[in-house]
Amino acid sequence: MSDLYVGLMSGTSMDGIDVAIVDFTNLVPRVIDFQTFAYPDKLAHILHSLCEPNENEVVSLGHADRATAHAFAQATSLLLDRNNLLPSHIKAIGSHGQTVRHHPEGYCGFSMQIGDPNTLAVETEIDVITDFRRKDIALGGQGAPLAPAFHKAVFTDHNHNRVILNIGGIANLTYLPSSTTENVVGFDTGPGNTLLDSWCKLHTGKSYDKDGAWAAQGKHDPELLEILMSHPFIHQQAPKSSGRETFNLSWLQTQLEKLSAPPSVQSVQATLVLFTCRSIAININQLKSVQQVFVCGGGARNDFLMECLENELFDCELHTTDELGIGADAVEAVAFAWLAYAHLNNIEGNIPAVTGAQRPAVLGGMYRAN
Repeated sequence: MSDLYVGLMSGTSMDGIDVAIVDFTNLVPRVIDFQTFAYPDKLAHILHSLCEPNENEVVSLGHADRATAHAFAQATSLLLDRNNLLPSHIKAIGSHGQTVRHHPEGYCGFSMQIGDPNTLAVETEIDVITDFRRKDIALGGQGAPLAPAFHKAVFTDHNHNRVILNIGGIANLTYLPSSTTENVVGFDTGPGNTLLDSWCKLHTGKSYDKDGAWAAQGKHDPELLEILMSHPFIHQQAPKSSGRETFNLSWLQTQLEKLSAPPSVQSVQATLVLFTCRSIAININQLKSVQQVFVCGGGARNDFLMECLENELFDCELHTTDELGIGADAVEAVAFAWLAYAHLNNIEGNIPAVTGAQRPAVLGGMYRAN
């Protein structure tokens, strides 16, 4: 009998809702189907606006919380229909929600994800497990990244030291040592696609630079790259996590004003690609004898970025997670299906060495459909 879960993920870039149907009957999860669904334009605009201070935020947040759940529910139902599956076939939905603020440090640090689980459970008629980050934060952790526990369970290889590198809006990595005596390590490295997508949309009107073709036509600006790489987060020791609060267009504009001469807009895009790659490489090169790097997330489909990353990581084999049996686009959604599976099976979903939490914990809260 199948052990089916749905994983829902929408990351920092807010480029869509990733939905995966996953079978956990065997030790290695099997992806039944995966698809990304676009947010309705109006909702996408509201979600982006909620990432920065605005008027009447609480009311906007309340409406967006339920509207996001509606969008999650519709996406889930469409994928179930495509696979001739009923709600009764699914044990639970693991929903990451949509992050609108991430401030885990300092007094009463927090991370806020929206997508009302009550609405999602009622509309799909499936139990929902969500709110995975706040238990870790309550235990003194960053609440992120959470995928490393899944990476450890599924991608560990006892013959190679591996890194699973997720290049979403923010880039994060998991170091999986071949030796069982070494700790798994995971943290955010800095920007992934968030600056690339924002700059591309500002100057071309397109939501992202397909294959990195626009950036590839430019030449990076060494002065700008040096300024960007001086950001303290890049060199900060783990545990660390970041978000659009740190790396955004306003911050970028401030850095551009420091230049002795303004670069072309394509030069900026090319520099941002190299900034993403170099900040990743500096963090990976600090780890112990990394032999293989497997990339997932939207960045894995950016040919120019992958070419630049390969140049920066010349001592490592560079692959995508497709070669490990889970498509690069689907890994994060599958991870949250796994976190729902872990919740129901009393499996710890965080790694204290990764997040900085005081102890491991079963993560998430259950919202019953009936």
